[in-house]
Amino acid sequence: MKVLLMNGSTHKNGCTATALGIIADELKSQGVDSQIYWVGTGAVHSCLGCGYCRNAGKCVYNDDIVNELGELCKDADGFVFGAPVHYASPAGGFVAVLDRLFYSHGRYMKFKPAASVVSARRAGTTASYDVLNKYIGISSMIQVPSTYWNMVHGYTPEDVMKDEEGVSIMRAIGSNMAWLVKLLANAKGSELEKPVIVKKAMTNFIR
Repeated sequence: MKVLLMNGSTHKNGCTATALGIIADELKSQGVDSQIYWVGTGAVHSCLGCGYCRNAGKCVYNDDIVNELGELCKDADGFVFGAPVHYASPAGGFVAVLDRLFYSHGRYMKFKPAASVVSARRAGTTASYDVLNKYIGISSMIQVPSTYWNMVHGYTPEDVMKDEEGVSIMRAIGSNMAWLVKLLANAKGSELEKPVIVKKAMTNFIR
């Protein structure tokens, strides 16, 4: 069992990484492996909406991290999407990554547990949290519960560790994620492994 934690911050060891690290530590304490993947500071393309990925199974662009990250999604049993707040929204580069990742590799995420985590000095967290949760909700993923909104506050990693409520929320995410991936592992090969698939209906508002 392995959980893939995505650090959508341009700072490899900043506040977002600190929050994800707390989750990773809790997972480890409960016997679940994890990997923190940093999206880095390289240029990332926005999604073209071209539809290429639907047939090819990968994004048309192959000169940034999206296809590499998508391959890691194959073997992941759970996901955490972590991002800092920029102007009351998740970091723009990470949003571009997620747009393309879910289009091109979303098939690897269906029916797997996921949580989103946001980090800010002060405000904009709830709006950013909502943006990240939309990826989970539209992709047939299982939202991991916690004890409050999944956010930490602080200007530095040291500040984050002083946010006692935020730290406890991260630990709860790790604990609940461990529980869910274990449950799903035990269900493999049984009739409970996956739900009955309901075919999606597409409608337009312009006739």
